[in-house]
Amino acid sequence: MSTPVPCSTEATVATAARELVTSMVLEPPGLVSPSVYETARLVASAPWLPGHTARLDYLLAGQRADGGWGAPGGYAVVPTLSAVEALLAQLPGETDVPGRQPLRAELVGAADRGLRALHDRLGAGHEVPDTPAVDLIVPALVARLNGHLDRLRHQHQPGLDTWRNAGRFPLPAGIGPERLASIGRLLAAGAPLPQKLLHALEVLGGAACRHPGVSPVAGAVGASPAATVAWLGGPPTSAHDRSVLTYLEDTVRRQGGPVPCTTPITVFERAWVLSTLVRAGVPLAVSPKLLAGLGATLGAAGTTTGPGLPTDADTTSVTLYALARLGHPVDPACLTGYDTGEHFCTWQGEDGWSITTNAHVLEALGWHVANDVRAAVRHRSTVHRLTRWLLDRQQADGSWSDRWHSSPYYATFCAALALDGYAPDIPVTAWSLGRAIDWVVASQHADGSWGRWGGTVEETAYALHVLLGVAREDRPGVRVAVASGLRYLAAADDLMSFSDATVAPPLWHDKDLYHPVRIVRAATLAVWQLAQARSDLVTSALSVPHRLHDGSGMIRSA
Repeated sequence: MSTPVPCSTEATVATAARELVTSMVLEPPGLVSPSVYETARLVASAPWLPGHTARLDYLLAGQRADGGWGAPGGYAVVPTLSAVEALLAQLPGETDVPGRQPLRAELVGAADRGLRALHDRLGAGHEVPDTPAVDLIVPALVARLNGHLDRLRHQHQPGLDTWRNAGRFPLPAGIGPERLASIGRLLAAGAPLPQKLLHALEVLGGAACRHPGVSPVAGAVGASPAATVAWLGGPPTSAHDRSVLTYLEDTVRRQGGPVPCTTPITVFERAWVLSTLVRAGVPLAVSPKLLAGLGATLGAAGTTTGPGLPTDADTTSVTLYALARLGHPVDPACLTGYDTGEHFCTWQGEDGWSITTNAHVLEALGWHVANDVRAAVRHRSTVHRLTRWLLDRQQADGSWSDRWHSSPYYATFCAALALDGYAPDIPVTAWSLGRAIDWVVASQHADGSWGRWGGTVEETAYALHVLLGVAREDRPGVRVAVASGLRYLAAADDLMSFSDATVAPPLWHDKDLYHPVRIVRAATLAVWQLAQARSDLVTSALSVPHRLHDGSGMIRSA
């Protein structure tokens, strides 16, 4: 275990940051953890794709003792449904799919335990979190699961006899079949598919196969392996499918079989990494080619997270902010189309709203207001409006929460730093930031970490960003919390091996929770830069850990 030792913090962090940025260039698709949900969809629908056995093994290894998969509570519903349905799809007598293998006994046991876990969760008042397309994914999976149970009534399957007379599984509280049914009616009427549906095209089942309204982009449908396989419908049949097969094979190869929900994430990863590092003051020498490439993704409606996804205000605003802070500002006019008059939507037609999207828009517009006289005239009133909007949505305990991340520490980090950096200088802003700081201090765990379900490196980094990046006065407990948090972070640094995306718990919202490895790594590195700058809060005995990981997974000495 590493310990904090005096060393040249600034030089060490700068070197690690340079290696992090270089690794993004060397691996353009981005580095993100595999998904139980997405991997299981490939198990069910594409056993012909290389890595099928590895995907089955991944599902078996990820099952918890209670039979479920995924994070605690309602977060377990989607991955557990997907995994169980995929395992049942391996049963003899199911629809023949090229590549189907004989059923393994351990798969039956895992399916049985998963069914028991679902029996306890579905229809029992457990709410399912607001993750992307959850109101389509859950009804689709429950329907397929019930189809498997119907077939079990007419066939003997050792290990699953308990389920031969089981009733049909209900939908969980708060989710109905109406939205999925409406999509079916849309298809029947020949209406065009909404672009945001493409990321979860697999919910359409057989109707997704070669849908004429869908065209793969760079070989991918909705930047999703599951959606791409659903559109393909089976093994490639012509040379026209070459780019699609290449996308799928490359995605499988990068992680040895399992797959993430979204790939590639090139723009998303680069924008978040660069903005996090430069915001904290980490010295960066970013190549003109990388900056030009990032800027080239911005069109009249902004940019996207991945090919085939709709443009969105979140990725667009972070990209604008990163470019501006790195000396290449771009007019933020492309954000105008997301302005609802009250707040900014993440994309057109969004259900609900996002704290972090609006915090990122505040940073992007706020920078231009502070540094461009003409922009100040155009955007000052919007900055005031966004400030009030964010302040009004602070929780009673001083935190913020968001639809794109399971932890309030991420949302609080985004909102607090945006308000501190770009909100109008009014008393209520300072009062709100003080409440956020007090909440962070009060919610620290005894070991110095922070985290919703237990201490994590990621959430500890976000908490320290608030304490080191916002606090300007020695509020009660801040100095002690910072010291304890830095000790935890230094000791836990070896757990952040860059070569293993599964080390840290996934906390970010997609169809399943995921972990964007480089983005989180940037947040961790930036803490040490902030610690170096905040000598008023950090004792001289605390410094950067003596070992940092470079972008290849190797450990080097400081």
